[in-house]
Amino acid sequence: MPAFVAFVLLLMTGTLVPRNKQFRQTPGGVQIFVVSNGFHTDVVLPLREPQTGHAWLQALHQPDLTSHFERYQYAAFGWGNESFYLGSMGGRFPSPATIAGAVFPSRTLMHVNFYRTAPDSGRYVVPLRISPEQYRRLTAYVQQGFRPDSLGQPQLRQPAGYTSKDFFFRGTGRYHALRTCNDWTNQGLRRAGLRAALKSPLAAPVLFQVRRGARR
Repeated sequence: MPAFVAFVLLLMTGTLVPRNKQFRQTPGGVQIFVVSNGFHTDVVLPLREPQTGHAWLQALHQPDLTSHFERYQYAAFGWGNESFYLGSMGGRFPSPATIAGAVFPSRTLMHVNFYRTAPDSGRYVVPLRISPEQYRRLTAYVQQGFRPDSLGQPQLRQPAGYTSKDFFFRGTGRYHALRTCNDWTNQGLRRAGLRAALKSPLAAPVLFQVRRGARR
């Protein structure tokens, strides 16, 4: 028990320890957003980014999505437990068995949600301007979350998500108590050189560290 308590304290303390503390926003840089619903976090990225030439609809390689969303401006990307995601569809709350199962290594999905315009401002939305190089690193990280098919293309899990504007793709890696959806977001920000927590299984520390970075 003492070892378990020490482990939990170490994990939670990591949420308060900043990485890339020197991060500063880039004037005129790429506009991105970190958003949350209070429990889960996503990164919102431009569908077409002229400074780097990156185009997400092209990268997703789904002609139907391209034809439907070519006039949209942003897409939100999140990673998470497959059973939890699918168990939440139709306004349902995942079963206790699904929640308990997420503690252990399990299959994952990438969730992509298309935005016609930039996210509305609010307590759960943090806008950032980052350098083109930081954006390249962030997009590379996000792309690694998609499990490729035999041709190297992202695999659409099913034709619809929670709404007509979001979709699930097969993900890489395993979800578990120490590798959560928020830890995935946090690690992407950290690898890109943005301010992030040392470890963040929860949404609040991700937003806290990102918001501190946005003030500089």
